[in-house]
Amino acid sequence: MNAGRVVLAADGGNSKTDVALVREDGELLALVRGGLSSPHQLGLREAFDVLDELVREAIAEAGVAAPVDVARIFLAGVDFPVEVERATAEASDRRWARSASVDNDTFAVLRAGAEQGWGVAVVCGAGINCVGVAPDGRHARFPALGWLTGDFGGGYDLGTEAVSAAARSEDGRGPRTTLERAVPAHFGLSTPTELAEAVHFRRIPSSRVVELAPVVLAEAADDPVAASIRDRLAAEVVTLVRVALERLDLAAEPVEVVLGGGVFQSHDPGLLRGVAAGVAEIAPRATIREPVLPPVFGAALAGLDELAAPPAAHRRLRDQAAPSPEATRG
Repeated sequence: MNAGRVVLAADGGNSKTDVALVREDGELLALVRGGLSSPHQLGLREAFDVLDELVREAIAEAGVAAPVDVARIFLAGVDFPVEVERATAEASDRRWARSASVDNDTFAVLRAGAEQGWGVAVVCGAGINCVGVAPDGRHARFPALGWLTGDFGGGYDLGTEAVSAAARSEDGRGPRTTLERAVPAHFGLSTPTELAEAVHFRRIPSSRVVELAPVVLAEAADDPVAASIRDRLAAEVVTLVRVALERLDLAAEPVEVVLGGGVFQSHDPGLLRGVAAGVAEIAPRATIREPVLPPVFGAALAGLDELAAPPAAHRRLRDQAAPSPEATRG
């Protein structure tokens, strides 16, 4: 049996879920991975059923007794206050921890990447979202429901823009672009028309357009049309950062801006240059960071914050955190 209070940390998204158990001295006790656990994708109860299986596995691996002391759970698809309230109630009902809280996964990315624990995080995966946290705890956040809330960004939007540009290049309605070849080639096809037919007759799920984000970024190095799509994303990231900073009165502060999610993990130099240049104009003292730690460790650090763990515990956890979880499932 491990002595000391224990944090249960979870980061759940549209493709995977990571659960960790961490002792208050920063010792990593267990780390497991499962499938997606977004309430938007599965429903609230079903998402927590996924978490329940992983929590039980982590508790067994760590050799601790449930309930643990604190649970900090961050999930994609928990956007509105009512969703936070319902998800937190569900976590409490599961009795994994004596104190449980749930919020959006952008908070985990921010805590994983911001050394000072506050700042702005933009997550660009299948979609895009942003959160800002001030030193005094005030938050700035966005609903992040895609076109319903005026969003542009993420792999899905990059993909749909690429498909549209490829089709318009083929039939002459738009400028010629190398996307005309690269987009259908990604799916083993020759022309945008073949791709349109395959999607129309559901031989290729339309959701797979998210796979085209790396194609756009690769073509953007030499193709003006692809570069314009990339640059639109960079401008939207800067806009989110600007609005978050303005809401929190942080534009003049030495704020950390954390860029997380699969699109940023491509480390595309053009995208990163565009974001860095735009942020420098609106917040000259800002520092751009890409998180080294996986978001589940941001959740764990937030749990250590709640326990008022000493800085040494935070350093110990960071030292143990690998770039990706050591245990995988599913």
